[in-house]
Amino acid sequence: MNKSGYMEQAEQTLLHTYNRFPLVLDHGEGVYLYDTDGKEYLDFAAGIAVQAFGYHNREYTECIKEQAEKLLHTSNLYYNVPVIRASERLRAASGMDRVFFTNSGTEAIEGAIKAAKKYAWTRDGHAGHEIIAMNHSFHGRSIGALSVTGNAHYQEPFAPLMPGVKFADFNDLDSVKALVSEKTCAVLLETVQGEGGIFPASQDFLEGLRKLCDDNDILLIFDEIQCGMARTGRMFAWQHYGVKPDIMACAKALGCGVPVGAFVMTEKAAGRSLKPGDHGTTYGGNPFVGAAVEKVLEMMERDRIADHVGRIAPYLEQKLDELIAEHDFLTERRGLGLMQGVVCKKPVGTVAAEALKEGLIVITAGQDVLRFVPPLIIEEKHVDEMAEKLSIVLKNI
Repeated sequence: MNKSGYMEQAEQTLLHTYNRFPLVLDHGEGVYLYDTDGKEYLDFAAGIAVQAFGYHNREYTECIKEQAEKLLHTSNLYYNVPVIRASERLRAASGMDRVFFTNSGTEAIEGAIKAAKKYAWTRDGHAGHEIIAMNHSFHGRSIGALSVTGNAHYQEPFAPLMPGVKFADFNDLDSVKALVSEKTCAVLLETVQGEGGIFPASQDFLEGLRKLCDDNDILLIFDEIQCGMARTGRMFAWQHYGVKPDIMACAKALGCGVPVGAFVMTEKAAGRSLKPGDHGTTYGGNPFVGAAVEKVLEMMERDRIADHVGRIAPYLEQKLDELIAEHDFLTERRGLGLMQGVVCKKPVGTVAAEALKEGLIVITAGQDVLRFVPPLIIEEKHVDEMAEKLSIVLKNI
């Protein structure tokens, strides 16, 4: 079947919840993807910050093949070795204490919300607590995750959502303080806002939130689903700031393509929140995903991937800044590590579509940002190739 045939079949069978680009991907190698016609694409999206090691990494592939042949699933009624090893590695990487594996980042946010509510219920002896989240945030599309997503565009068709959520302004500590009450159980935010336009948190903001939460016995929750797993040059973005959360949600590159997420907690938060019967999952933390997570964390530590990101990110920033200087409709770059955004006054969807014609995959964030979240293994030559291809696109536009 040709490309048009595949796309037509997809439109007839799949629920139309995505406006997909006219591209049918077939396989990948390193930092390149190939469509069903054999055309090559330099990938600067990494499956939306998922494919940290690119494609067809043989060590990773062999690991999950071996586990698939051994044991895929048992349920959480029993222990399994891969997830025990994975949880220990995640504890060590995060410096936190307790791990709950989920199937996605959205589910990690759901678990974090439940944990915060149970913590406050234990603290106060009653329910009815509130969460402070951030405007322009994005945490997922389930009802709970959508309720703490600060974007009315995503929320309006699904109201009423979960009650008890108030929205403050990102990097504005006073706006958070104004919302704190005796009902507040948690403050939730992305350490680097992703879908909202690639906005890193400020040092003062995170330090102020930590003190505010400590003073009021409120849990601080960081969403590191996109910005975690070495993408910013540290294993987790909050480690740049030295501000440790009580609960952290992660996913995406945690499994490098295998669907898995986690919420990780300090002992303080875990000891006063979720107990047997409070939360669960059928698939979460099964042997297959456990093997994948253990291998990802092993490879990231052994190959010093965060250090590599720290070395290559300034070169990416330089090349993006050069493009901004060359084109007056590119106005600003912001980001951290290999999570970069460029503000573009031309339609960003058009830029992304035209880039495909040049063999380059880039994605967008918000209404006016080109987002660059490539595999973490990119080298300077790949940055050069990206800049060359994108420059052609921008000149044509």
